[in-house]
Amino acid sequence: FFFSKRVLSPPPQHSNMPHSFGTRARTRHMFAKKFRQHGMPHLSQYFLPVKVGDYVDIFANPSIHKGMPHKHYHGRTGIVFNVTKSAIGVRVNKYVNGRILEKRIHVRIEHIRPSKCQKEIISRVKSNEAAKKAAREGGEQVDLKRHPVKPKEGYFLAAPGGDGTVTTIQPLPFSDLV
Repeated sequence: FFFSKRVLSPPPQHSNMPHSFGTRARTRHMFAKKFRQHGMPHLSQYFLPVKVGDYVDIFANPSIHKGMPHKHYHGRTGIVFNVTKSAIGVRVNKYVNGRILEKRIHVRIEHIRPSKCQKEIISRVKSNEAAKKAAREGGEQVDLKRHPVKPKEGYFLAAPGGDGTVTTIQPLPFSDLV
């Protein structure tokens, strides 16, 4: 008998793109504007009143490439430490290998939004001060602590229909239409 050697072909070569680690890698949706929100930012964005010590959210505007923050800082909240004519210096915490580092980055004003993270605290301080003033004038003590919301009280649900009678619903008996 004649045995022929089977020639094994090499495995198919995949022509994938090389893995990229660029500064904007994997930002397809992050650096994309929403539907009907494309175009340049409003002029009011450039007149944003920002002072040192303010809390700001870093939110990259993809239509402005200058002064754009790295993708890691997109959506982060930081504190302003420097204000220049076209950019803002922001202190942001970054988690690196089990420790938190304070990073200082400069970001253009187009990529900044005033943060609402202090809104609840400031409103609570105002209401607490008003309550303390009223308590001082009234001469009683007031509890300013935040308490968890208690469960709702139980109640009886009114019967459906209004008259209180129970309605029984049954299917119609089968009738052959042939």
